[in-house]
Amino acid sequence: MSEGAEVAANQYLTFTLDEEQYAVEVSRVMEVLEYTTITKVPRTLEFMRGVINVRGSVIPVVDLRLKFEMSAVEKTIDTSIIVMEVEIGGERVTLGCLADSVQEVISLDAGQIEPAPQIGTKINTRFVKGIGKQNERFIIILDIDKVFSEEEIAAVTGEQVMQAGRSES
Repeated sequence: MSEGAEVAANQYLTFTLDEEQYAVEVSRVMEVLEYTTITKVPRTLEFMRGVINVRGSVIPVVDLRLKFEMSAVEKTIDTSIIVMEVEIGGERVTLGCLADSVQEVISLDAGQIEPAPQIGTKINTRFVKGIGKQNERFIIILDIDKVFSEEEIAAVTGEQVMQAGRSES
């Protein structure tokens, strides 16, 4: 891995959900937008908030708080939409994710990241890449590719990723 790629891999965009700090790899983030009007799409999953127009492209917007079984995001002046790429089933999909606020880009070395804790069998931590430690705070680092299932991404994007794969069999 080149030095530039290694630095990018250690950089994370931090954001808050329900007063907790989360992070995703900067390389996955395309842009951060101020909250804008979201067009609701009927009969979608609960965490699917709707779609937005980003320079002529329709981008689905999801509420990570609802996905993580928290209360819905309350829109404030700090509410943002993080537009990022998610890879699922070999396909790259662009999603907007609502965040209470976006904080900063930070660098974490491997020594500052602990593995995801195993908290019994009822709590699914498969989408937690690790827990970052910076100063006295903990940051939950998400493996954004594992937050959503293929079925959820297909439902959110309206694409039939799963069915396309099955029809080729």
